[in-house]
Amino acid sequence: MTLSVIGEALVYPPSAWRDPQCIPKAVGWEPKGGKLMPRFVSLAESMDPERLAVSAAELNLKLMRWRTLPSLDLDMLSGVRCLILGVGTLGCEVARILMAWGIRKMTLIDSGRVAMSNPVRQSLYTFQDCLNGGEFKANAAARNLKQIFPAVEAEGIVMPIPMPGHPIAAKETDTVLESCKRLEDLIDSHDITFLLTDTRESRWLPTLICSNKNKIAITAALGFDSYLVMRHGAGPMPTTSPCATAADVGSTGPRLGCYFCNDVVAPIDSVSNRTLDQQCTVTRPGLAPIASALAVELLVGLIHHPDKINAKGEIAGSIVSSSDEQPLGILPHQIRGSLSQSSQLTLLGHSSHSCTACSEAVVAEYRQRGLEFVLQAINQPTYLEDLTGLTELKDSVGSFKLDWVDDDAINEEDGDDF
Repeated sequence: MTLSVIGEALVYPPSAWRDPQCIPKAVGWEPKGGKLMPRFVSLAESMDPERLAVSAAELNLKLMRWRTLPSLDLDMLSGVRCLILGVGTLGCEVARILMAWGIRKMTLIDSGRVAMSNPVRQSLYTFQDCLNGGEFKANAAARNLKQIFPAVEAEGIVMPIPMPGHPIAAKETDTVLESCKRLEDLIDSHDITFLLTDTRESRWLPTLICSNKNKIAITAALGFDSYLVMRHGAGPMPTTSPCATAADVGSTGPRLGCYFCNDVVAPIDSVSNRTLDQQCTVTRPGLAPIASALAVELLVGLIHHPDKINAKGEIAGSIVSSSDEQPLGILPHQIRGSLSQSSQLTLLGHSSHSCTACSEAVVAEYRQRGLEFVLQAINQPTYLEDLTGLTELKDSVGSFKLDWVDDDAINEEDGDDF
């Protein structure tokens, strides 16, 4: 600064420039089509806040691809359409992590309203969303996602999900059928469906539809200090041969199971007869972010796998893992974890021929009867058990004759004193 000269100067343009017909020989005017035309430079890319936000978000993913994951397909991620069923603690976290991975198109479904207890646990809601009885979660979540990242294409839909074990009145039949049809259309128009609802029975219909349409479904469920994250296997393929099974059609092995494949009872009403404290979901606050992150990471790995929904389930630490060459690592079927034990397991479960949601008998009945079948499953809790053979299985177990042996009584008869 000691060598700087500061002063004032007045610069006047030539008088000829005041003529409207005069074209000055100035920087910025270039020949174009035989005429001197001005060159325009758009500064929107470097000055528009929304475009800057998009550029910054994409830069992080591009750096990830450049440094570590050359096979990361950013175009595929940006084109994926995700359907999120349930915008509670899990749904909010999943939506935010999807945005971080560059997934911009998502539809959120929920029929509840934002309660005063929600904002501290559910990251897409604020105190203002709780006022005046609470805003619908689906609408509030979609709006707040756009405030976080304006480029996201988020839509909120307020809609209940019909559930087995929750009988409906005759006057509500048309409304329920409309909800079923709309859910079918939404799952069909999206690439991935996340099952993140509060109750087990609310996941049955989406699981059935995804199995029928062979759509990717990701489930996350919470206990108090434990969680489950899993991907559903492919649905049973229609077959004309009575000797062929779903595992034999278009697959090299048994299908992976769904959320209901280990059940020995049909989904039932799990909330109506409970007290208020039992109806509330009670989990450790750190559990949902862990499960949500694993669910999204599982999805990203699945869509990058060459076999997509038909990819085999792998076990962590297995020497026969086929994903050693996959840049995102192994692709498990189920991930079960416990905070109290600080443990995590990867498990593998095949589909069950008695599953109430994805078995060949259930899917075939749904394909044949459509929504009439769904209504019967909703209104008759035992219908699914009868259809899949679970009723017969339970009856056969009840007929077993078991002889109990009391070790203490045997010791007394033998005269043992110890």
